Amino acid sequence: MGIPVFILAGLLVHCVFLVSIFDIYFSSPLVHGMTPQQTPLPPPAKRLVLFVADGLRADSLYELNSNGTPRAPYLRSILENNGSWGISHTRVPTESRPGHVALIAGFYEDVSAVAKGWKENPVEFDSVFNESKYTWGWGSPDILPMFAKGATGDHVYTFCYTAESEDFGAQDAAELDMWVFDHVKSFFNSSRSNQTLFSALHEDRVVLFLHLLGIDTNGHAHRPNSREYKENIKKVDEGIKEIASMIENFYGNDGKTAFILTSDHGMTDWGSHGAGHPSETLTPLIVWGAGVNYPQKVTSQFFEDNFLKEWKLEDLKRMDVNQADIAPLMASLIGVPFPLNSVGTLPLEYLNNSAHFKAESMFTNAVQILEQFKVKMSQKKETTLSFLFTPFKPLSDSEQINFLKKTRLYIQQEKYDEAVSLCKTLINLALEGLSYYHTYDRLFLGLSIAMGFVGWTTYVILVIIKTHTNLTKTVQTNNQESTVLFYSFAFVGIIIAFFLLIQTCPWTYYVYCLLPVPVWYAVVREIPVIQDLATNLLSLRIGQSIGFLLVCTLGIEILVFSFFYRSALTIGLLVFAGWPVITQLWVQAKTTALIWTLLCVLLAIFPLMPVVGREPNISLVIAAGLLTLLISCFSLASLCKSENKYGNNEDLKIHFYQVLSIALSTYVVSSTHDSLKNKQGLPLLNQIASWMTLVSSSVLPLLSPTFLFRRLFSILLSLMSVYLLLSTGYEALFPLVLSGLMFVWINMEQEALQHYGLSLKQKLAVFNFAYATDISQFRQLHLDDVRRSFFFVFFIVTAFFGTGNIASVNSFDPASVYCFLTVFSPFMMGGLLVLKVVIPFVLVSCAFEAIQVTTQLSSKSGRKDAVTSVLDIAQLCRMKLPFLRAMPSAFLFVFILPVPCLLSPCTMTPGTKGRPRELQASHLCAQQDHGADPPGNYTKAHGK
Repeated sequence: MGIPVFILAGLLVHCVFLVSIFDIYFSSPLVHGMTPQQTPLPPPAKRLVLFVADGLRADSLYELNSNGTPRAPYLRSILENNGSWGISHTRVPTESRPGHVALIAGFYEDVSAVAKGWKENPVEFDSVFNESKYTWGWGSPDILPMFAKGATGDHVYTFCYTAESEDFGAQDAAELDMWVFDHVKSFFNSSRSNQTLFSALHEDRVVLFLHLLGIDTNGHAHRPNSREYKENIKKVDEGIKEIASMIENFYGNDGKTAFILTSDHGMTDWGSHGAGHPSETLTPLIVWGAGVNYPQKVTSQFFEDNFLKEWKLEDLKRMDVNQADIAPLMASLIGVPFPLNSVGTLPLEYLNNSAHFKAESMFTNAVQILEQFKVKMSQKKETTLSFLFTPFKPLSDSEQINFLKKTRLYIQQEKYDEAVSLCKTLINLALEGLSYYHTYDRLFLGLSIAMGFVGWTTYVILVIIKTHTNLTKTVQTNNQESTVLFYSFAFVGIIIAFFLLIQTCPWTYYVYCLLPVPVWYAVVREIPVIQDLATNLLSLRIGQSIGFLLVCTLGIEILVFSFFYRSALTIGLLVFAGWPVITQLWVQAKTTALIWTLLCVLLAIFPLMPVVGREPNISLVIAAGLLTLLISCFSLASLCKSENKYGNNEDLKIHFYQVLSIALSTYVVSSTHDSLKNKQGLPLLNQIASWMTLVSSSVLPLLSPTFLFRRLFSILLSLMSVYLLLSTGYEALFPLVLSGLMFVWINMEQEALQHYGLSLKQKLAVFNFAYATDISQFRQLHLDDVRRSFFFVFFIVTAFFGTGNIASVNSFDPASVYCFLTVFSPFMMGGLLVLKVVIPFVLVSCAFEAIQVTTQLSSKSGRKDAVTSVLDIAQLCRMKLPFLRAMPSAFLFVFILPVPCLLSPCTMTPGTKGRPRELQASHLCAQQDHGADPPGNYTKAHGK
């Protein structure tokens, strides 16, 4: 298999692995075809007003000010005198769209919706709005349209401000909420002169939805502990008071209006959300009006947190719910059918109604969830062979009938408490059953993917061993055996395809299940290689092999743990700092070794720092810019004075432009920060300069001189100018330290080559990679190349996780992109944040390519290593998933073992006509065991 075909096959296999994540873990839980379920008794309310204060934390609303006064006086008086309260527990991802879907539709949306920016409907779903007679909504264009689009009929009306209004740099984001309140007032005033609208508003089952985005916007821009965030809460409190009073007056105080205030998600102290921190998952819930219980006095109540004492609410009963429970609560209050896909449990404690009504409502809730279970079971039964189908035994057909009959009998006998208890049991079982059938194929698909993954890993190892070592001998291919083997695997593939066909499985199942067949066919074809490898490994000295294996295991485990604990990178970098001492390299290059050690220690500090964005410090960004400017000026001066001056003035101009770009970026960061701090928005000139810097950064390095360090330094300056614009704190210093270490690494590798006697030390200062390299100078591989490849992978991981955990959604701070845009745009902001993550990766990759060239390895091999390293980073990322996370450490070791092997340079020496090159380490071991001397220029290394 040629290199291009091999790389394409690797990309295809890894794409299948990555796509399989969504089918296995993040497929939509929704089913269709259920019958709507509605409580048969008349509801307590004719209309419902839903206030959703986007981004409002529970503690931010309930806690008192420093002087003891409530932060939201009106809402505080409601929960103390008129309604019920508690905490709504949200789920990850704590984003606006999933939160609103849980609130209004009653189910937790799958993560695949992020592919559409949480805006469009990836799947059709039912909601309280859809079941209502009429719904009017006011608020953000990111939220309201998705419920109007998913509704059947023409009865959901939305009124939105423009997307440009969602500006993090605006004067006062609370104006977004004022816009909503003003338009609601105007709407009711206009209805008095519009008989059609007036009549519609007086219908039963009416919902009024007010989406209040100002708090979230101020939280992102100024942090939740800021004055702006707290003042926005006060303005929302005042606005809710006015709206509630106006609505009550509009309907003549008929006592038929229910009110609910809650939030879609909270927010961290550093102004982000998306993950599962308590500040993100704990949101307020206050319910009052028709059909709602009054405050219940208690003498004591226990919760794991200590919020009650902090909030001075110990004597008022706190009733916590899951976020999806609010949808059935709204449906019960106004008497609409429960949303078809709702998985929420009706919180009866909030209802002020008869025991009969509560029992009937609970029974409706149970039947509605049971309907989903039955449809899910039916779907799975139809796509599974009868003798392979394993039903959910706790809720068999007979058990379902028994539950329903018994509950109905209890209600008829007026044993309402027993009926409610039985309904709760049925709901819990139905939810367990839903989860059981939703994950029914997870083990099957997981094993298929694991087989393909292990097969591909094995095949890659065998290809490297066969092509680039002398561990195996040439084996004559038996055509007859190959034909039999081919048809055997083809037969297995046909059986698998037929098995999937008769079960009417999705087409993706064919890909996941058939992928291992050709992969393992390729592995089995290399049985002679496996046999020769086993023979050679058994001939090695056990102590040396075990020691090497332990070192590899330790290094790989540090990589694995770094995905969960960033501090593991610090341990690895400190070990790297001692590398020159361990290998005696410091003897021949004391200065270089000392600088290497110091930079490793400096870089080791970054993983111990807080995640980026939690403690913004623009002064550090400016300091990083000035430091870069100083270094670049010294570099420019030294280059001008050196013997190897620029060939022409154009090279000098390019360097000058890059220095100017650094200065401009530093100024833009400082100017933009001051402008946003003064609430003057993002200056247009700053925005233009930022985008121009971004565009030029990808062009200028290509025009720079092709001398090694000049080109690398040009790349650093271009990327650094962009990175400064995307920085908010200490991370601006990270690329500088990382690049410094990369430059020293290039020199250290030259010392290592000389140390092992593999080649003479190159003059890197005058090394020009634009000239054709003498292919006869390409050296053979050495065991040290495995160490070099491991260094590369470790530095790649450090580049990704050195300043934050990119796998955590709340690590992304929108403030990082404020030099480019402040108006909310998820894809544009996400793209810029990804660019910020990728920049350190590019710096490491460029340094590794330089090492490939300067250590006399084929650049084609270097490019192949870069591609395969990216693929293996993808393999490492899969361990963030529950399926792989649950595997023992030893099994993870098997998965990651190929990383150093894949990164080892492995090209064919030109002119050998396909003859495999010798892997130096393996060759030495083999010669040593047989008492022979190693060849030619390896005598010195062997002697050492």
